[in-house]
Amino acid sequence: MKNHAWRPLAVAIGAIALLLSVRATVVPSDFGVNGKNFTYGFHRKGSIDDWKSFKVKYRGKEYCRDCHEEKVAENMSSPHKVIECENCHGPAVDHPDNPAKLAIDRTRALCLRCHAALPYPQSHRAEMPAIDPDAHNPKQACVECHNPHNPNLEAM
Repeated sequence: MKNHAWRPLAVAIGAIALLLSVRATVVPSDFGVNGKNFTYGFHRKGSIDDWKSFKVKYRGKEYCRDCHEEKVAENMSSPHKVIECENCHGPAVDHPDNPAKLAIDRTRALCLRCHAALPYPQSHRAEMPAIDPDAHNPKQACVECHNPHNPNLEAM
């Protein structure tokens, strides 16, 4: 091999050596699925206790049902039944210990996250009831006319 071919080969070998040494120092030894091989996942045996002590932020509709049975029942009979309460009301991490923590978002922007007209015929997004925000009651909150728990009913 000629001399000009050895330099790029040396650089490539050096880069691979650098990458392997950085990998050996950065990646924890217990990271991976199958022990000491090259199969990686998002699980690390050393973090099990960390995850057990992690405070749950989202609790789901079953948690809300205990105190808000009427609102959950109303929601379950509407097209919004597939949406968790916390998507609109925020995480229930400290509720009911701190009821003020769950501020109700009544902004138009919240509704438009799902109901702004978007021309995506290849997705199911085009099948959702949508509005043109510039033409449909601009600058007016959606909850003034629509019940967010059951949009088929009039406003609260």
